[in-house]
Amino acid sequence: MIRVLLADDQRLVRAAFAMLVESAPDMEVVGQAGTGREAVELARSARADLVVMDIRMPDTDGIEATRLIAADDDLAGVKVLVLTTYDTDDHVVEALRAGASGFLVKDTRPAELLTAIRTVAAGDSLLSPGPTARLIARVLSARSRIPEMLTAGGPECLSVRERQVLALVARGLTNTEIAESLGLSPLTAKTHVSRIMGKLQARDRAQLVIIAYESGLVAPRDDRMAAEAADGG
Repeated sequence: MIRVLLADDQRLVRAAFAMLVESAPDMEVVGQAGTGREAVELARSARADLVVMDIRMPDTDGIEATRLIAADDDLAGVKVLVLTTYDTDDHVVEALRAGASGFLVKDTRPAELLTAIRTVAAGDSLLSPGPTARLIARVLSARSRIPEMLTAGGPECLSVRERQVLALVARGLTNTEIAESLGLSPLTAKTHVSRIMGKLQARDRAQLVIIAYESGLVAPRDDRMAAEAADGG
C-alpha cells in the first residue's frame, strides 16, 4: 500500500482527493494537512510514503515544507508531488529545487493523479514533456540574474553524448523517447541518465531539468521553438 498524505488548505479539495485516493486498491490516505507545518509533522508521525503538496498554504507554504521534508534524514524515503495552478504559479522551479519529485496541475484527470502518485512513489520523477519544459523555461527566462549552478562541475563535466541526453531529459523525454531520439537502446539511455545524475550529484530527473536550464545547456528560446515545432507552429 502507498501511504499518502494530502496537504492543501482547502478542505473540499482535500476531501475530493481523499475519496479518489481511497478508491485505489493500492493506496490509503494516512493524513490530511491544512498547512505546510502540519504536512511536515504528519509526514513524520503518519509514516507517509508520499505527500501530495499544494504550494500556496498558510503558516508554512508548500515549498518550505518540501524543503524541510527533503532535508530531514528521518524522512529520506518520503516523496513529494506538488500541485500547482500552472498558468499562475511560478514557484514550481523552487519546489523542484527544494526536493519535489514532480508536479501536477490541479485540474488533472483523476486517473492521471493516481498514476502520478504511483510513479513518484516508485522513485521516478513526474515530468510531463510539454508543460514541464515550457513552464521551467518561462520561469527562468523571466529572471534577470546570472544562472546559478547547482553543482560544482556542472554540465561541463559531461561527455558530448551525456550532454545530449541531459538536454532531452530537460525537455521531459522518457528514457524510451531519449533512446529513440538518439538511436540507443532504452537500457543504454537509462545508464546515461544514471551516470549524469551521479556526476552532477542530482537527486532525480527533476533536478537534472533545473541544472540543464540554469546552466544554459538548454535555452528557453530553444525550448519554445521546439514546442512550436511540436505543435505545428
